[in-house]
Amino acid sequence: MPPTAATPQQQPESRPTGRPTPATDSTPALETAGSGTEPDTPTLTTQSIPTPDVTSTEPTVAELARLAARSAGTRLTPAAVRLGDVVPVPEQVLPAPGHDFTLPPDAAIRATPDPAVRGVAERLAHLLRPATGYPLPVVDTAHTEPAGGISVVLRDDPTLGPEGYRLDVTPAGVRISAAAPAGLHHGSQTLRQLLPAAIEHGTPVDASWTMPGGSIIDRPRFGYRGAMLDVARHFFGVDDVLRVIDHLVRYKLNHLHLHLTDDQGWRIAVDAWPRLTTVGGTTAVGGGPGGWYTKADYRRIVAYAAERHITVVPEIDLPGHTNAALTAYPELAPDGATPPPYTGTDVGFSYLDPANQRTYDFVADVLGEIAALTPGPWLHVGGDEAFKVKGAAYTGFVERVQRIVAGLGKTVVGWHQLAPAAHTEGRVLQWWGTDAADPVTAQAVRRGARLILSPGDHAYLDMKYAPDTPIGHDWAGLIDVRRAYDWDPATHVADVPAEAALGVEAPLWTESVSSLAEIELMLLPRLPALAELGWSTRASHDWAAFRERLAGHGPRWTAAGITYHRSPEVPWPTDEPTTPHIPAQTGVSTPTT
Repeated sequence: MPPTAATPQQQPESRPTGRPTPATDSTPALETAGSGTEPDTPTLTTQSIPTPDVTSTEPTVAELARLAARSAGTRLTPAAVRLGDVVPVPEQVLPAPGHDFTLPPDAAIRATPDPAVRGVAERLAHLLRPATGYPLPVVDTAHTEPAGGISVVLRDDPTLGPEGYRLDVTPAGVRISAAAPAGLHHGSQTLRQLLPAAIEHGTPVDASWTMPGGSIIDRPRFGYRGAMLDVARHFFGVDDVLRVIDHLVRYKLNHLHLHLTDDQGWRIAVDAWPRLTTVGGTTAVGGGPGGWYTKADYRRIVAYAAERHITVVPEIDLPGHTNAALTAYPELAPDGATPPPYTGTDVGFSYLDPANQRTYDFVADVLGEIAALTPGPWLHVGGDEAFKVKGAAYTGFVERVQRIVAGLGKTVVGWHQLAPAAHTEGRVLQWWGTDAADPVTAQAVRRGARLILSPGDHAYLDMKYAPDTPIGHDWAGLIDVRRAYDWDPATHVADVPAEAALGVEAPLWTESVSSLAEIELMLLPRLPALAELGWSTRASHDWAAFRERLAGHGPRWTAAGITYHRSPEVPWPTDEPTTPHIPAQTGVSTPTT
């Protein structure tokens, strides 16, 4: 079925609390620079058209070599990248002036003979081949020396932890070493940033591929560093999600939280309850056609993320935000009546009947199937804005759901509204408040809960940058880049000790976001700011230095065809375009079963 344009709906009534009401601004038609980060992916994915293999469009090594040989014009001499220009800022940077390394055309990538290490090396080669035009063969070797190219090697160094790495640039080559493959993966992203911005081009560029000499020793501050994509309000196909994963990879984030269900749509197939998608998955905000992921689609997302050392955190929002589920299965509603499909953006009106045993059969079936598809340890059960399920009815429901999750061998995650319920081992609360004085959450922490920090007034990426931002909301205030950067996850919530902070997550709700380019506009440049909070030491926190480092990423995003907001707070290079453009939304075709 051809794409169908989404139609706007009348403005919803305003809300004093909860998630945002769409802005009244009209969204102008925009255009992007074309193909982007690894891999080249179309903006639109539907269930009615088979999703292509994301690596299928990569030129062959021979094609790259021929293109490089045919490239004309003067060799580019790009502005030098300094060793400390990396985002997030590394823990230790030890420059060695005069010891730069220029990647030669016959370079190879040498890897420890281990499948996971070779995977890191292959993905690094995949990143570097298009712009360099170099073959960059990957060679298994037990030797750690780069031999005029790049080496990616495991080393026995427990001080680096599971995600830390060391990167050494010498005239003889570049060596990335780590105690585990995840560290090598993060080191490869640092190497990427040490090359000129032209490395992000999808076709050969005649340039000098020089990296500054010295060493970087680096490891993360927090173990949990993530972003959330709401695919329920507007549906985004598999390729769009993979593109978002690529953005997370750039900045060493390691969790992707997918908000899979809400009033406007149910986006994941459940065999035991098939009408969740065939009925509940066909709508979206504004009357769009909706869509959903088959189990094969979801497995593809999970596998793509896992290869890049990102854990998928699926969310099934309960007991509220369930109108799509109730439309499909009205026996779960308190009155047993079938509610009409909902395409607005109000919250708090829908809920599963907490007194009905059938509700818990439903929850067990759904979470059981999602758990079986998800290798990561987390199951997110929502729990927010269930305004009509109060007191003991709410806490009793949450406690039963927590036991179901524990029985599946998973750790429960929920929005901080879960706090009053009894604690279960390992429970994680995702805090999205705007008032740091939260005694209920602090008490839950004292009972053993840990926190993922997502304060609405600092980390919510659906907030506008400024009053004239064409999309987004302002219920939590305007969030410019500095506001996204200037807070501390370890001390943000009053009376919560630093050790209770598991990490940071940047949510992007999509009531007003309906295309991939709009996702990118809201992510960038704030996502790197939040990534630095999650990765870098607090002692390195420096807004003036960060904005200078961030400025160098504008040309990288432009070269990769990525839409971003040209924030006036950041001293972007003067030859960068001055106005971001967003393509008009073309819609998503209705899926087939």
